[in-house]
Amino acid sequence: MLDKIEETYYKIKDSINHTPVMTSSTLNKLLSCNCFLKLENFQKTGSFKIRGASNAIANLSKEQKEKGVTTHSSGNFAQALSLAAALAGVKAVVVMPENAPQIKVAATRDYGAEIVFCGSRPGDREQVAQELIDKYDYTFIHSSNDIDIIYGQGTAIYELIKDVGGLDYVFSPCGGAGLLSGTAIAAKSLNAETKVIGVEPKNADDAYRSFRDGKIYPSINPNTIADGLKTQLGDITFKVVQEYVDDIITVTEEEIVNAMEFLWSRMKLVVEPSGAVSLAGVMSGKIEVSSKKVGIIISGGNTDLTNYFTELRKKIE
Repeated sequence: MLDKIEETYYKIKDSINHTPVMTSSTLNKLLSCNCFLKLENFQKTGSFKIRGASNAIANLSKEQKEKGVTTHSSGNFAQALSLAAALAGVKAVVVMPENAPQIKVAATRDYGAEIVFCGSRPGDREQVAQELIDKYDYTFIHSSNDIDIIYGQGTAIYELIKDVGGLDYVFSPCGGAGLLSGTAIAAKSLNAETKVIGVEPKNADDAYRSFRDGKIYPSINPNTIADGLKTQLGDITFKVVQEYVDDIITVTEEEIVNAMEFLWSRMKLVVEPSGAVSLAGVMSGKIEVSSKKVGIIISGGNTDLTNYFTELRKKIE
């Protein structure tokens, strides 16, 4: 499988950022290990998802590119597909729920996509997307349950390991598991001894339960600040997770906030809740990492700071 990850990396590397890696002596001392943070919050569109989107667009046929693509997303993948399509001259129509974060709606539109809003009930976005496909023959690109997406997302950990060498553990956030699946394939292909750990909010623990029981559970009314991790496993990602992932753990909302606070205050990194979940997993102590070399994927930084700056402006009026 390593050849697929490498092939994908060289296919998309000119369309993405080779994101930086940071360490923290404070974090290493706190956890008694050596942590290497892969900063996908510095990726184009502010998250890792441009990797998979770029690969999916690159692999379209000429006819598919001429007709355009569609997806449904509440935020980060909407932005990623919009930019990847725009760079390739492909029309993108994104279905977004009416309660999607406004900062992500605005960014998706700015990247050039046409937005079609849908309701926020289960199944609404899939229904609207299918109506667009039936009417315009767009190619649907799923945000996670797509092998091209998975290989693209796997290039993040591929970069990290090439930059810092072999790792004992890798922690990745888990929603639909596109990133976790790609991470697991790449990490295990480079070193079968590397332990791959998925981290999921306790308030949206469908992947944890699916992994534990060997069957896919739907994500029903997840209530978490990590809005990017509310999606559920698909048949493709579930199979990869079962084969390559060593464990999935959950973290509380407070643990997510604590990880965000550490990243913001001690490392000066703007990271969204979903992006901090992997660090929350390491800091939770559920996996013993003492004296180990640990890779942590910080998956995104698209957090809405409108209220913060509004309050600052009030102070200078």
